[in-house]
Amino acid sequence: MTKVLDNDAVNVKVTLRHSNNHTDIEEYARNAVLVLTRVFPGIISCHVILDHQKNDFEKNKLAEITVHVPQNVFVAKEAGVAYEQAIESCVEALSRQLLKHKEKMQ
Repeated sequence: MTKVLDNDAVNVKVTLRHSNNHTDIEEYARNAVLVLTRVFPGIISCHVILDHQKNDFEKNKLAEITVHVPQNVFVAKEAGVAYEQAIESCVEALSRQLLKHKEKMQ
């Protein structure tokens, strides 16, 4: 299930795999990704993939966030006990990547 939302010229796409209707998680993912626009305002689009792994019982919630900026693509993948934890870890990793990219550009 994939939903696309255009918000302030940033295209945010959320895909849920092996899950049903989780509108709260989708909204949480969108808000978390929009925080990245404060770090790097030139973000074109973001794609959030949330997956539930049945074979792993401890960290079975996977989050993968792909951020498209001009001439670059940044990706972070994390696993956690809950989707929120995995999303926050991805956002932190992407914040570091975007800050480093921003410093290189200056």
